[in-house]
Amino acid sequence: MSREKKPAVLTAIPALTDVLWGLLYTALCCSVYFMDENYYLIIPPVLLAMLVNVASGVGTYGGIPTVSLKICRHGVSALTAFFVSAALSAGFHVWLGFRLLPDGYVTFIVSCAVFVSLSAMLFWNGAVSVYLTSVQLGVKYRVLGIVFFLIPPLNIIMLYIIIRRSSGEVRAETERYILDRSRAGLRVCATRYPVLLVHGVFFRDFKYLSYWGRIPDALTANGAQVYTGDHSSARAVADSAAELTERIKQIVRDTGCGKVNVIAHSKGGLDMRYAIDNGAAPYVASLTTVSTPHRGCAFADVLLEKIPEKVKLRIERTYNKAARKLGDKDPDFMAAVRDLTASSCSVFDRAHPVPDGILVLSIGSEQKGALAGTFPVSLTYHLVRRFSGKNDGLVSFDSFRFGENYEYITPKHSRGISHMDMTDMTRENIPDFDVREYYVRLVSSLKEKGL
Repeated sequence: MSREKKPAVLTAIPALTDVLWGLLYTALCCSVYFMDENYYLIIPPVLLAMLVNVASGVGTYGGIPTVSLKICRHGVSALTAFFVSAALSAGFHVWLGFRLLPDGYVTFIVSCAVFVSLSAMLFWNGAVSVYLTSVQLGVKYRVLGIVFFLIPPLNIIMLYIIIRRSSGEVRAETERYILDRSRAGLRVCATRYPVLLVHGVFFRDFKYLSYWGRIPDALTANGAQVYTGDHSSARAVADSAAELTERIKQIVRDTGCGKVNVIAHSKGGLDMRYAIDNGAAPYVASLTTVSTPHRGCAFADVLLEKIPEKVKLRIERTYNKAARKLGDKDPDFMAAVRDLTASSCSVFDRAHPVPDGILVLSIGSEQKGALAGTFPVSLTYHLVRRFSGKNDGLVSFDSFRFGENYEYITPKHSRGISHMDMTDMTRENIPDFDVREYYVRLVSSLKEKGL
């Protein structure tokens, strides 16, 4: 599939509208000075300010697909207007202080009180709106916004970042919606066989907490029939493979589809290689491994050697107990970890070569620095780099490849793409890499191959 050009959402007009709201709000915040001590005249500006708080963003909602995004757009408008009005009004009141004090202190105090009250109303309107609706702010920027709230100039910097990320989110999601609608009739992801998404270690498939983020919805919107592995979070490769084999047979049995196209992430790729060699091969049309440690993780060998047995036993018991409560029937933390070591995978890789009659693709990516990723890859990046060189936070460059059809993703942006980014776990819109569109093109290419 050729790469579609994303439709552009007009951004200049909404931004200009927000500035105009800010200029109007500035006039309201500074109006007391012109009342000639007739302070009862404050009532109309206050009522008009309340109207501005409600109306911020109105007229710029065209094309925005969801209520939450419209609320987020409203919040961006309010915060932008606050940014403009607070800066201008603060400058005005500095001038006003020199002009009125000390004799006109009453007017100055009343004007400052109106300025602060109206500004606070607009700020909290915008802040609450974006905090409740923005996905791209995440935990990180929400916390930073609170921490730096009263620390100038860091609060100004954070306000700018919050406005930028939230407005970018509204724009990106609207463009995504328009793009999917524009090609809905083409059903570019309507493959012959359904798509099975197989998760990696230490996660499960939940109905309302998707391991694959926004990817399943993007594929479904473009015609794909999508299933998930629904297997345990942590077991030995052979045990996970057995679960996946039964899951694939169930899908084939229930739908009559004959085969599935498997996209497997991390350890899921090893699980599927074992499954294909032990009963699943007749039901698999293609296997795409994403961020899979085909040659293992060298740092896992070192950790298993260095960590005391008592500590490993305590971690294992704690994890297995929690996993059972979340739905795993027979979790085995240590078995899963051992099967990811370089020593184990070197044996595994020789025992399970590229299968015949199944299209095999493999994908890897590079994280550029520990701070580029979220927990836990932010902690493991340097450890992996020390033992194995460049990596995605968990898996090294030398470990990704399986088969001849291999792609290594290295975006131009300095952030890079982490192990977790490849399944959209964090739901973050990454510069130069649209993960949802990447999977749409991936599945579309399977359709073009008749799979």
